Amino acid sequence: MSASSAFNDEKGGSSNVGEPEYGHDPASGGIFSSDYKRHDDLKEMLDSNKDSLKLEAMKRIVAMIARGKNASDLFPAVVKNVACKNIEVKKLVYVYLVRYAEEQQDLALLSISTFQRGLKDPNQLIRASALRVLSSIRVTIIVPIMMLAIKEAASDMSPYVRKTAAHAIPKLYSLDPEQKDCLIEVIEKLLADKTTLVAGSVVMAFEEVCPERIDLIHKNYRKLCNLLIDVEEWGQVVIINMLTRYARTQFLNPNMNESLLEEGGGEKAFYGSDNDDTDDEEDKEEKEKKKTEATAIVKRKPYIMDPDHRLLLRNTKPLLQSRNAAVVMAVAQLYFHLAPKAEVGVIAKALVRLMRSHSEVQYVVLQNVATMSIKRRGMFEPYLKSFYIRSTDPTQIKVLKLEVLTNLANETNISTILREFQTYIKSNDKDFVAATIQAIGRCATNIGEVRDTCLNGLVQLLSNRDELVVAESVVVIKKLLQMQPEQHSDIIKHMAKLTDNIQVPMARASILWLIGEYCEHVPKIAPDVLRKMAKTFTNEEDIVKLQIINLAAKLYLTNSKQTKLLTQYVLNLAKYDQNYDIRDRARFIRQLIVPTDKSGALSKYAKKLFLALKPAPVLESPFKDRDHFQLGSLSHLLNAKAGGYQVLPDWPEAAPDPSVRNVEVPEWTKCSSREKRKEKKADKPFYSDSEGESGPTESADSASDTASGSESGSGSEESGSGSESEESNEESESASEEDEEEEGKKKKKNVEKIKARKPVPESESEPSSGEDVKKSEKKSKPRIGSSESESEEDDDSESESSESEDEESEEESEEETKKKKKTTASKPPSKPPKKENKKEKKEMSLLDFDDFDPAPSPSQVTPLNNFLSSSLVTDLEGLSLTDNVLSPTTIIPSGNLKTYELLHRITGEGLSVEYCFSRQPFSPDPHMVAVKIQFTNSATSEAKSLHVEDAKLQSGMRIKEFPEIEVLPAGETVSVVMGIDFCDSTQAANFQLCTHTRKFFVSIQPPVGELMMPIFMTENEFKKEQGQLMGMNEITEKLTLEEKCQGEHAVVQRVTTAANLSRVPCGSDKECRFAGKTVTSGSLVLVSVVTKEDGAAQLTVNCEKMVIGTMLVKDILQALTQ
Repeated sequence: MSASSAFNDEKGGSSNVGEPEYGHDPASGGIFSSDYKRHDDLKEMLDSNKDSLKLEAMKRIVAMIARGKNASDLFPAVVKNVACKNIEVKKLVYVYLVRYAEEQQDLALLSISTFQRGLKDPNQLIRASALRVLSSIRVTIIVPIMMLAIKEAASDMSPYVRKTAAHAIPKLYSLDPEQKDCLIEVIEKLLADKTTLVAGSVVMAFEEVCPERIDLIHKNYRKLCNLLIDVEEWGQVVIINMLTRYARTQFLNPNMNESLLEEGGGEKAFYGSDNDDTDDEEDKEEKEKKKTEATAIVKRKPYIMDPDHRLLLRNTKPLLQSRNAAVVMAVAQLYFHLAPKAEVGVIAKALVRLMRSHSEVQYVVLQNVATMSIKRRGMFEPYLKSFYIRSTDPTQIKVLKLEVLTNLANETNISTILREFQTYIKSNDKDFVAATIQAIGRCATNIGEVRDTCLNGLVQLLSNRDELVVAESVVVIKKLLQMQPEQHSDIIKHMAKLTDNIQVPMARASILWLIGEYCEHVPKIAPDVLRKMAKTFTNEEDIVKLQIINLAAKLYLTNSKQTKLLTQYVLNLAKYDQNYDIRDRARFIRQLIVPTDKSGALSKYAKKLFLALKPAPVLESPFKDRDHFQLGSLSHLLNAKAGGYQVLPDWPEAAPDPSVRNVEVPEWTKCSSREKRKEKKADKPFYSDSEGESGPTESADSASDTASGSESGSGSEESGSGSESEESNEESESASEEDEEEEGKKKKKNVEKIKARKPVPESESEPSSGEDVKKSEKKSKPRIGSSESESEEDDDSESESSESEDEESEEESEEETKKKKKTTASKPPSKPPKKENKKEKKEMSLLDFDDFDPAPSPSQVTPLNNFLSSSLVTDLEGLSLTDNVLSPTTIIPSGNLKTYELLHRITGEGLSVEYCFSRQPFSPDPHMVAVKIQFTNSATSEAKSLHVEDAKLQSGMRIKEFPEIEVLPAGETVSVVMGIDFCDSTQAANFQLCTHTRKFFVSIQPPVGELMMPIFMTENEFKKEQGQLMGMNEITEKLTLEEKCQGEHAVVQRVTTAANLSRVPCGSDKECRFAGKTVTSGSLVLVSVVTKEDGAAQLTVNCEKMVIGTMLVKDILQALTQ
């Protein structure tokens, strides 16, 4: 049977012509399909001798599984192919077996020997797949085999196989918990693994099997912190959550000295009025008590953060910029639970960014923000507007945003928040309107100044046409009136009139409770309300009936003349009610208020019982006590402990021994490499004084290198920064190996020198190439932040607020970035001393090739370029100017021109040549592209007679040579311009570059964007020409712009960098237009970029020459999406 016919049968075609079709797909197991013929074609293909048929069959089977179809009856046919020699077939067979091994355990057990052979396969994917299948067979009889396989895989050379072993550990543990001790040994071994691929998986296994064995983490803590940035996102989340709990057991609370001070009002100015109302109500005794506690805290020893605690905070901070919302959320909860108060603020911006994501992500983030905003209100206040509600938001998101807005409300922003709430009340979403009214009530209780305003606003809502709005307002007003009822008897009278109209049970009950509670304020109205309620008693809801009985009892006690009969009538009705609660309540109240011979002692106190002063209800956030759950967890989301939740430990009273995290360095790494490192330090460190960190920390780092061997054994800490040595110990092993390699190769520049930095003058310490600078900046970023903060922590012996430290570190980091920019800009001046050194050595090491950095030439462009900024350039490009001085070719900043290498200084025996397309008109021939060539003589002798010879050009191409350069002295640079007519093609122009002694074959190949020159057009001209270049001459591509490229300025800059075009004016903000023509033939090139919502954009290129149009589209797409 051919594969195609088999495919048709599988899709549901009937084999017999006359037989009706009942099922579209036999895999769906339709009621009428004949089971004995199901998948026959696939079985035949799997039994064939051809690997191609087997592969096709397996692909279709895996596709069926992916669509949710049942393919379990194919198990015998598939499992036979587990020994197939074709690797592609084998991989798919293992994918199938992982899915069905648990269901078909007996058949899977028959192939166990094949899986064991697979564990020895040379291909790492097969070894990993075999282990995955083996761990998926849930049969206790093979537990020893699985255990052996996991132990072997944990020692495998491939990190992918070790990762799979880590995944298999929780499976085996759930199958046989008695294997826990053996599995802990494997986990301990895998935790010591230094690859990022394994880290996340083994921490997950640790969390599943033995989360209480915190001692396993000690030695690996620093390694996990340092690897964190490179672990995959799933692993990052797991590791961060585990390290949060670890840090809570090993470090002291960074806010312990501030907690009571803040309650006494220490940080009130920053965090708003958290305790305004409570402060007013506090007794003098409590205030005095707080003062004594605060003074005791001040006397206490100042808090110094453990360097390992700082390491965790420092290494997780960059992950706030992760694209994965779960990673950002994990870092946010870590900072919330572990960071000093002044540093927690950094997470606010990241969380606000997540709120632009999908509604599911928003829901989880807002739940956590609502909890955080109760304790750390000041953190989110700058982003208040981000929590304003959009009409498109789902109801649950709206309610959570309301919650956050209410938490953030204080005297300064309450007016804007209340204005927002007023608009929300007009919404069509009734649940949301009810939540808004409750939010207004909470604002009124929390902020006394606006209580009357809120109350008046809510009273106005009582005349709303919507019954639900009125009902919710009544419930909230009732709570507000309890605070000061005597001032608001008018409102109570007004609400009494609403009993005729409002039908919502909760609102009716609230009105009746208010009238009963404050019946003395409305003595005339209360009996009449009872009369009306008595009429409708039998038709009311249970909650209303209970309040009618209460109202009757209270009126009987205060105004028995008018209400005695009414009360008896209501109690008689209640006596025979269907609900036993109401019957019991009526019986109880009758005995209490109507004294008889049998009534007990309680009846004397009836008035005190019913009319006692009741405290006003405290309207609290439902998120108030949720922070005892770890933020970001399912338990926090549900506000109930979920299965598998690990409780967040409390901070320890005294700091545990930090030396447990020291890692001993093997003896062989301690000897010669350190001496070598000292020599290198004196020779040339990586960072200069201006680029590096503050003085104390540098000395701490250098001290840590020299003393790490001795300190790691003893674990003694002589100073705050001395414990930094613990961090360096962990990395010294790999560092020393690399140092030895460097010594052997005589390589001068290596990133490992970060660890051996020492202040020297700027000119000595600069790396020799832009690439090195970038690498060093990237690698050094976390180190810089860390040592700054550590040095601040160590130097400040007094307990200053960590807020000021944060500001200092921000200022320092800004200064450093400025200095880095200066040093990279001033590379050429620092070159000559290096050249002199090379002259003295009189040797040219091949290892220096990568460090090659040609000295830039003095710019020979129009002087106007020096005065025009890039923003001014883009503004000018939009104008239709005809003056030659402002022609686009002269406007383009020289910094945007890309330089290409024509001749390397090693190949050219000391002569290096670079070229760039100057985008200037070539005056001898306007149909030629101007190419600016720069010669640099790095040799010791002068170069003579530099000229071009023997140009080998494609047909139609022409070249205009530059004038011969007679002499180029050693160490000098000179620039010339030559013209090349590329004939509107990107083919290279080949020629010989000659000196008085040598000839070098070189070639110049232009990017398509340099084959054109800009022209000026009006908007109408552009549209007209574009209309004529349709069909085959138009190419359209859709693309997605990154955030940094979504602005008009960024689009213009990237397009004009990619192609030599000028801007065409356009009436729309969303569209950028560009025009130009090819240099040789003058063919029109029109480009338009239309931006849409969410970064989507459309690029259109109209060009008479289709080949140029196609290549230009590719180049511009690359420029816009990089």
